[in-house]
Amino acid sequence: MVSEPNLSDIYRDYLDCLNRRDWASLGRFVADDVIHNGRRIGLSGYRDMLERDVHEIPDLRFVVELLVTQPPVVASRLAFDCRPRHRFLGLPIDGRRISFAENVFYTFRDGKIAQVWSVIDKTAIETQL
Repeated sequence: MVSEPNLSDIYRDYLDCLNRRDWASLGRFVADDVIHNGRRIGLSGYRDMLERDVHEIPDLRFVVELLVTQPPVVASRLAFDCRPRHRFLGLPIDGRRISFAENVFYTFRDGKIAQVWSVIDKTAIETQL
């Protein structure tokens, strides 16, 4: 009998991959046809998005604050404490330190992220400015 993959472990390994900036391994965790917030961007588009994020926010670290799994869905609240270089979400951050959360829902297919819904708490950032 083959056991169901532990989505919590897979997800934490995925975040570790992001925090190491191991873009070459991203395909181990993300489906080739991944959809992000309703748009099919594919693995290459997803990688481009993440690379752009860490270019704009060099100290970006993905830290789990809350994690719930109900296969095939993972729900996560990620905590960020970072210094975006310039603008972030249209706001003039310009290197100031900000803290905020991102609420993300993932649907997995065959052990990989197939769909992502993401909402960043922009109001929390605005109150820090």
